[in-house]
Amino acid sequence: MLISAPDRPDVPPLELPDRFRMEIVYFMTPPGERSAPSKLPDRDYWIDAADARRWLDDLVVYVVSPLDAENQAEIELTEYHEAFLEWLLKHNVQHVRTN
Repeated sequence: MLISAPDRPDVPPLELPDRFRMEIVYFMTPPGERSAPSKLPDRDYWIDAADARRWLDDLVVYVVSPLDAENQAEIELTEYHEAFLEWLLKHNVQHVRTN
């Protein structure tokens, strides 16, 4: 799969494994929170730059279980997760599209 920056045609797309299509939600900023727009087109996601930096520094992403909203789980970053976060930060991208 490819990740592109729809607002930045100058940024080359990033190729990631197809399974990332199901994992990108771990990284998305909920609509209307922090810097995220309240609505984005289908297949578009917003990833807050400060969150991306923290996850890359910590080498984990924190997710909330739908079964237990009071507890967070740590998911260790894979190499392609790191590549995604590095791509975001290198190109100063927050709005992404899955293709």
